[in-house]
Amino acid sequence: MLKTFRGTMIMIGECFRMSLSNIRGAKVRSFLTVLGILIGVMAVITLITTVNGVTGSISDSFFSMGAGTLTVSVTGSDLKTGMSKADLEELTTLAEVEGVTPTVNINNARVSRGGSYESRIPVSGKNAYYFLTNEEVVVRGRPLNFIDENNMSYVCLIDSEMIEKFFYGVDPVGENLYVNGIPFLVVGIFSTEGTESITSLISGSPNILIPYTTALKMNSASEVTMFTVYMADGVTSQEASDAVEAAMDAMFSFEEDCFTITTMEAIENTMETMMGMMTTLLAGIASIALLVGGIGIMNMMLTTVTERTMEIGLKKALGARQWQIQLQFLIESFLLSLIGGLSGIALGLLLSLILSNVIGTAFRVSVDAIILGFGFSAAIGIVFGWAPARKASRLNPIDALRSM
Repeated sequence: MLKTFRGTMIMIGECFRMSLSNIRGAKVRSFLTVLGILIGVMAVITLITTVNGVTGSISDSFFSMGAGTLTVSVTGSDLKTGMSKADLEELTTLAEVEGVTPTVNINNARVSRGGSYESRIPVSGKNAYYFLTNEEVVVRGRPLNFIDENNMSYVCLIDSEMIEKFFYGVDPVGENLYVNGIPFLVVGIFSTEGTESITSLISGSPNILIPYTTALKMNSASEVTMFTVYMADGVTSQEASDAVEAAMDAMFSFEEDCFTITTMEAIENTMETMMGMMTTLLAGIASIALLVGGIGIMNMMLTTVTERTMEIGLKKALGARQWQIQLQFLIESFLLSLIGGLSGIALGLLLSLILSNVIGTAFRVSVDAIILGFGFSAAIGIVFGWAPARKASRLNPIDALRSM
């Protein structure tokens, strides 16, 4: 039995050597055949790896924006349209909540100074706690404080865009800026770079910040419909969400669909689902190139069988069995596919690295993509090489020898 096994291994090794010799003997044809597999695997690796890198970068950005916070949007009911100042203060008494920051937007505000004016400027109302939590927002001047909030003061902070439009060459701090015809004293300059939040994604980034109580007054409103909850240390998003939901259910008399709580986990799960679907779709499209490469392998192997009819007849006349002939052609097909697959993986990773640097995302090697590309290429070689190998093994030795 050991002798039979040793003989089989020698025969398989000889098949590998002959297959490599045949591949080298038809360099141009072999290269064109390998090229189809190479392009397909390279496309799969590049697309999946690049999408994974983009997904990871987006996840990191979302996490930094929403870490430790919940975003609440209030639709209200017939009896209660939003959250009053007392309601927000009640939420801050929860053990799971560190603080609350309301957001009151004045959309399409008309801003002017002197003879200059701009329309459709986004203005957002914030409270003092927002600036205590995001100290880096104010780059010059002072933040809004509790006195501004309680007195509904007409004071504001502006960003660099407003400085360019209304205060070019002038120090804006201490100057007046008119919002919807109302003079606001500029007390500071702010920048939200690096402090973006989920709320800013929902409602947009403002150019002017004012006390939220002042924004309510300008909107002729008394209740807040959007706010951010800052979680206490050591509290999970689920624990904070459950506590806020229970408190708000009582405030809205347990009516359904009065508010929506958005957690970081919910956004990440939705994004991962979408990215997963996109990755699957892109991988499917790229796999078409692999199928085309497989057809190329089948075509080459069928041509090879026709060209090597005499060789097959001699082997059969000398006692070669059908499975031995079939194995030799399968090995040749497998090697062609394997060469293309390995080359495609290497080029795909290199191209992914270049694309990651160009678009500014992290380069993350996807083991699943490598396994998929390698496995698919190997399977292509076997599946598409089986028919030519079977044809070769079934040749009648007498008919084959007549071609000499």
